[in-house]
Amino acid sequence: MSMMDFFLPEFDHEMRGTREILTRVPDRLLDWKAHESLHTIGWNASHLADTLSWVEVTLKETSFDIAPVDGPAHETPLLESTQAIVESFDKNLAESRQLFQAATDDDLQVAWTLLQGGKELFTQPRAALIKSLFINHMIHHRAFLISYLRMNDIECPGLYG
Repeated sequence: MSMMDFFLPEFDHEMRGTREILTRVPDRLLDWKAHESLHTIGWNASHLADTLSWVEVTLKETSFDIAPVDGPAHETPLLESTQAIVESFDKNLAESRQLFQAATDDDLQVAWTLLQGGKELFTQPRAALIKSLFINHMIHHRAFLISYLRMNDIECPGLYG
């Protein structure tokens, strides 16, 4: 069995749950935030869709600078409707799943570095990064989104039974 054989069932399960939550976001609440210091519902939903777009750079490059000294910083594109968010999520999910399926165990052992302004934030083997970024990080933001929706009396399904 390959490493991806262990990763993909969990990834698929979590992405089904994430998509279900994204479909619950009403357009009227995209600008809502629980506190002035926090991101909006729309930002969190857009971030979930955007995070999957990082799979390509994760598997094809060995580093990514989120705020290069000589260029613009990466910003989550703010999508303007639930339909646009779900469509972006679906597109990025299909592309990322194809890339994951094509990845070899050798690919997953390569070290990958996240930089900010040329300074290393962390380096991990791609296999560890895939688990932390494309499962754990997305669960983290999905949890914020669920909490925000529930604060606005939007029913959210249980994701684990």
